[in-house]
Amino acid sequence: MTTKKMKKPKSSDFKEFLLQRLEDPLTAAAYLTASFEEGDETFLLAVKDVAEAAGGIAPLAKATKLNREGLYDMLSKKGNPRLSSLSAIIDVLGLKLEFTPKPHPAKAA
Repeated sequence: MTTKKMKKPKSSDFKEFLLQRLEDPLTAAAYLTASFEEGDETFLLAVKDVAEAAGGIAPLAKATKLNREGLYDMLSKKGNPRLSSLSAIIDVLGLKLEFTPKPHPAKAA
């Protein structure tokens, strides 16, 4: 019996798959919501993914009137965007921020 060596999937293949899926606004919204719950760094990188799926950082910078290099910095692991910048980005991406109350933990009996 011979076994074929399976090819390792390229990470770029996954990135392409992810960006294709993020073209759908419902998928993008769910992705951002889940990433926000993971923390700031994860959320900012997710916003960058959604921006890339929507056409790229350069068109986003033009539409938001933000500096392209500054936008890359904002959406990096060390990014610290102003709320006004983040709101502009989310708006141009065709999404909106929503808040819901956290579920209360069950009280011990």
